[in-house]
Amino acid sequence: QVQLVESGGGLVQPGGSLRLSCAASGFTLDYKAIGWFRQAPGKEREGVSCISSSDGRTYYADSAKGRFTISRDNAKNTVYLQMNSLKPEDTAVYYCAASTLCKNYADEYDYWGQGTQVTVSS
Repeated sequence: QVQLVESGGGLVQPGGSLRLSCAASGFTLDYKAIGWFRQAPGKEREGVSCISSSDGRTYYADSAKGRFTISRDNAKNTVYLQMNSLKPEDTAVYYCAASTLCKNYADEYDYWGQGTQVTVSS
């Protein structure tokens, strides 16, 4: 059974950091591109970052560039999203998703985790 499980969310003050994890089971991450998305209340789900399977190339939304870093540990079958300099507008439920390639739209991803809440507030 294919499953993605996110963890690492929580409450953090503005300027703080969190590292999200996306652990896969039922398939090997080596052959999948993994994207991170987020959805704030009343807003559409938006792409944050993606890491490709073939060459490890990374992609970031403008809002994440310079602050977030995506990485993968194939030995642990896990992808990470390191988030630094967090802002209140980063508050959202964060999801990881798997596809064959990094793609722009959420509906192009095949498998999704259940999400983890990130709240940035003082």
